[in-house]
Amino acid sequence: MKRRVKLKKKRKEASIRGLILREVIAHFYSEHLLEKRIRGGEARKKPLEPRWKCPAFLEWEEISMENFKMEYLSHKKGRRTDYVILQLHGGGYVGTLDNSYRIFAGLYNELSDGMDVLTLDYRVAPEDPFPAALEDALAAFDWLLKRGFLPHQIILAGDSAGGGLALGLCMYLKDDKRDLPGGLVLMSPWTDLTASGPSYDDNFVHDPLFGNTKDSLLYDSDYIGENDPKNPYISPMFGDYAGFPPMLIQVGSIEMLLSDSLTVAEKAKEAGAEVHLSIFEGMFHLFQKALKMLPESREAWGEIKHFLSCF
Repeated sequence: MKRRVKLKKKRKEASIRGLILREVIAHFYSEHLLEKRIRGGEARKKPLEPRWKCPAFLEWEEISMENFKMEYLSHKKGRRTDYVILQLHGGGYVGTLDNSYRIFAGLYNELSDGMDVLTLDYRVAPEDPFPAALEDALAAFDWLLKRGFLPHQIILAGDSAGGGLALGLCMYLKDDKRDLPGGLVLMSPWTDLTASGPSYDDNFVHDPLFGNTKDSLLYDSDYIGENDPKNPYISPMFGDYAGFPPMLIQVGSIEMLLSDSLTVAEKAKEAGAEVHLSIFEGMFHLFQKALKMLPESREAWGEIKHFLSCF
């Protein structure tokens, strides 16, 4: 990293487009139809999206591992070989890789001026609860090491459950006396599977995605299995952040998961890590998926570009 980053709050109020999209999401998720599809396995067994078409200027390789699959994206011409991004997708540890994360991979490649991007399709619950996802993330990290990358040349990028998994992977590597990755890009990381933070109550009626019900995976995660939810590999909010690499954390102010980001940022800062926390006023969980549709999403991706430029 070339410079220390600071904690700050983004924007004084949400954009009009952001407010409109927030209401649309609240209406669509009023009965949590998508979560029911994901948790019931329908989304995994009957995908609704076509096979992704890789842009002509990129190369896309599908890789089969022992227990899971991965996808490696690289630029045909303007390729950087000094760093690589390891992307861990979200989905509450029950949703699998979809095309939105292939788009994310392309964006990470573009905004980093050509870093390769390895994206996992790790095992998910309920069929494969903890520690399956962590084992797969570790296997992918080791795969990159065998390809010639050093740990500090690997940047972890994750959203929601993928953000928590990225932090959990760092916790495991540190406990195993191994070198940590060079940096972390975290979008609304799910770091507290005990749902104990104040925002779970404060934003209960405001969160358009998870709010107004306790019949959701936030309160009943199949990923935990028979394990202690306070295990830092499951809920990294409870871990020790001494020695952690620089991290960028983005979160919306009305998310029930807001506390997950705030607590991690504060603990990491107190432990001496370089932390850049951006709170986007009025924004909902993973507003970054709006890409260029929202001013807040454009600003968030611009921030990611700046963070990656420091490597």
